[in-house]
Amino acid sequence: MFALLVGVLLSIPLFSVWLLVYDRQSQSEVARSSIAEGWGGPQTFAGPMLVIPFQDTTTETVTEGGTPVTKSRTIWRELFIAPTAVALDTQIKPQRRQRSIYEAVVYDTAVNGHAAFALPSDLPRYGVTLDRLLFDRAEIRFGLSDARGVAADNKVSVNGTALTLQPGNGLVATNRSGFFAWFDGAALKSGVVTADFRFGFRGNANVTLAPRAGETVWTVRSTWPSPSFTGGFLPVDRHVSDKGFTATWRISNLALGASLVTTEDGNDTNAPGNAPDRGSVTPPGDFQARVDLIQPVDLYAQVSRAAKYGFLFIGFTFLAFLMFDVIGGVRVSTVEYLLVGAALVLFFVLLLAFAEVIGFTPAYIVASAATIGLITTYSAAVLRSWRRAGFVGGLLLALYAVLYVLLSLEAYSLLIGSVMLFAALAFVMYVTRRLDWSGRRSSPAEVGPA
Repeated sequence: MFALLVGVLLSIPLFSVWLLVYDRQSQSEVARSSIAEGWGGPQTFAGPMLVIPFQDTTTETVTEGGTPVTKSRTIWRELFIAPTAVALDTQIKPQRRQRSIYEAVVYDTAVNGHAAFALPSDLPRYGVTLDRLLFDRAEIRFGLSDARGVAADNKVSVNGTALTLQPGNGLVATNRSGFFAWFDGAALKSGVVTADFRFGFRGNANVTLAPRAGETVWTVRSTWPSPSFTGGFLPVDRHVSDKGFTATWRISNLALGASLVTTEDGNDTNAPGNAPDRGSVTPPGDFQARVDLIQPVDLYAQVSRAAKYGFLFIGFTFLAFLMFDVIGGVRVSTVEYLLVGAALVLFFVLLLAFAEVIGFTPAYIVASAATIGLITTYSAAVLRSWRRAGFVGGLLLALYAVLYVLLSLEAYSLLIGSVMLFAALAFVMYVTRRLDWSGRRSSPAEVGPA
């Protein structure tokens, strides 16, 4: 009974270990953000998109002197033209940045692309006629969520003519952050316009593409060995090895659910090219493709998972002491249970502290060796036998070995854990099958005929 009570009381410091892991993980995330500050955040890029301003006339009815009056005014609007096809080749060069015991993954990215644009044959359906478009004030826009990360030596050309990039005028997909270039769009009147571009940017954690084209082909290459492909679209082809990865997405405009050509009303205070492009927003949902550069081993997640098995350690160890107490006749006091339980809980604190400095596996070896040595030595005095203490030490060694396997084989952890518990219960039932727990069991001679 006392052993059970002590086990319940130890749940309090065990829960405190979970809180400690959570707190240290939060500090780690803050530290990583601080390391990457000024380098560039998680980056989302979009485009290119052609934008051609035009003037339109709108009417409104107002009341003047009690009489409705219809007035007309001229406003600026914009025609947004997405590529009929775009091919993007992205090279991600990751780096590890450290500060004290914390580490963040940052990267340099080089994007090379080719896009083709064309005016729709049914342009009047969009409420725009060819003669109203100001082709000489056309723009080609690119979106980048954190423009602080834009690298130098970026180039863009339209139909072979090099253009000068300007800051601002991004796209809605990147909160209008990005860059653009003016060009003469008169070539759109007679056929297809092609754009070739190259730009680079810095960021950390992940790279996201917000596609918008009739057909988008995005190829990503990197030396990072542990990518995670997320977002609304997954790559159709990918190869991952310890030397890096290559992945390719193919995304159709039909899957995006957005027209290649859109318009948006502005107001009379908007200059050409400054109207927001809400018309280019895709329907609600995740219409992005993303690559996360994840850390191969998240030590905080592993320590947290290990701490969840704390009750298993306490239960098995206390069970061993209880067997020596009940069957072997060795008296184990409540204080001795409490001290052994405290040592078992302290293992997880040691594991967390060492893992932040030397990594999870070395920390696991150091913490488990220290805990096994401490409890085995103490058990020799409590149980008055090195042989019995050796049994406790062997039990702990097996438990820590199995726990490491459970942490490594996440998919089978529940299966292995449940089999262990079943085997332990079967062992206890077998060993105590003849034990008179109540002290009132009758002998076979006292049992009468049925």
